[in-house]
Amino acid sequence: MADAKKSEIRKIAASKTMRKLMADHFYELDRAVKEGHPKVAWCTSVGPAELLRAMGFLVYFPENHGAMLGATRMATETIPAANAIGYSPDICSYLTSDIGAFLQKRTPLRDAYKGIEAIPEPDVLVFNTNQCREVQDWLAWYGRRWSKPVLGVECYKGVGEVTDVHVAGIAGQFEAMVPALEEVSGQKLDIDRLRETVRLSRECSDLWKEVLETAATRPSPITFFDSTIHMAPAVVMRGTQTAIDYYRELLAELKARIDDKVAAVEGERLRLYWEGMPIWGRLRDLAMLFLELRTCLVASTYANSWVFTALDGDDPFRSMARAYTELFIVRSDPHKEKYLEEMVKTFSVDGIVFHDSKTCPANTNCRYGMAQRLQERLGVPSITIAGDLNDLRCYSDEQAKTQIEAFVEQLA
Repeated sequence: MADAKKSEIRKIAASKTMRKLMADHFYELDRAVKEGHPKVAWCTSVGPAELLRAMGFLVYFPENHGAMLGATRMATETIPAANAIGYSPDICSYLTSDIGAFLQKRTPLRDAYKGIEAIPEPDVLVFNTNQCREVQDWLAWYGRRWSKPVLGVECYKGVGEVTDVHVAGIAGQFEAMVPALEEVSGQKLDIDRLRETVRLSRECSDLWKEVLETAATRPSPITFFDSTIHMAPAVVMRGTQTAIDYYRELLAELKARIDDKVAAVEGERLRLYWEGMPIWGRLRDLAMLFLELRTCLVASTYANSWVFTALDGDDPFRSMARAYTELFIVRSDPHKEKYLEEMVKTFSVDGIVFHDSKTCPANTNCRYGMAQRLQERLGVPSITIAGDLNDLRCYSDEQAKTQIEAFVEQLA
C-alpha cells in the first residue's frame, strides 16, 4: 500500500477553480452564439487576442479545442474524416482532428459541459502564422464553410535578434486589421481599452512565468504535466482580470508547497526538460511513468510559450508585435539553443526529452542535430521520443516506456 500511495499524482487544489473558469468560458461563448451578442472571434493561440477583446469580441481558440480532442482521444476517430476530404495525414493533427470532428458533428465540449452541442460559430476568424502556416489554412477552411471574414498576420521565420524592422512589420499588420474588425464588431477601437487589455495580459504573463519558475526549487512543486493543464487560462483568458486572479491563487498554493517542502514527485531524484509538443492522449500515462521513476519533468518550452515579457500597455501595437515575434517557435536555431541552455541551467536539468511530433515539424527541434549540439556543449544527455500531439497512431506506448526507463536508469 505504501508503494501505491507514492505513485499517486499529487493534486493541485486550484484545479477546482480552473475547471469552473473553463466551464464559464465555454458557456459564455455558447450563449453569445445563441443570443447573437457579443460577437465571437476565433483567434489562433498566439494571435492578437488583446486587440479582439478590446473591441468587444468574445474569443475562442481552436487549438484549445484541438488539445481537448487529443486529451480525450477523440482525435484518433476524427482525423480520418479530414483526411477523406484531402487533408494529408502529415499536416497538423490539431487541424485534421478539429475539422474531422466538425464534419462528424462531434466535440468533447458536449461531454464536458451540459447543454453545449457544438463549437461556437464565429463572426470573424483571426490568425497569426508565427506558429505555422497550418493555422491560416485551418481558419480559412471554416471561413469558407461559414462565409465569414478571415484576417491574419504573416509572421517572420527563423528570426535571430528581433529588430525594429520586424516589430514595425507585424505592428503594421495588426493595425491594418482594425477597420475590418470595426466593421464586424460595430464599434470603433478604444485605444485606452486596448492599453488596459494589454496591461492585464502582461500581468497574467508575469504571474504565469512566476508559476513556472517555482519548478526551479528542489524538489519541484509542479511538473510539466501540471503546466499543460494549468496553462489554459494563460491561453484562453489572457487580457482579463479573471486569469490574473487565478494565477495568484495557483502561485500562492505552489509557494506554500515550497515552504512545506511538498514535492510534486515524491522522492524526486532526477529532473528532466520536455522539448516539443505534449502527447495529449498520453499525458496521464506518461505522468504516472515518470512519477514511478521518481523523475520530475520540471520545465518545457511548450508551457513557456505563453510568457510574453515584451507586452507593454503604453505601446500596445508594437509591444504585441514584439511579444508575438519573440516566440520560441519563430526563432533561429542558434537562438533556440541559447534559450534551452539557459533553461537547463535555471532548472538544474539532468537530461532532455525531445518529442519528435510527426505532424508538427514547426515545433519539433530534434531533426537537425540540435540535441547532439546541446549535449556536446552542455554535457546534458537527451532522448528522442517519436509521437504526435494528437495522432496516437504515430506513438508506441511500449517503445516510449522502454526508452524512458532506460534513459532514467542511465542517468541515475
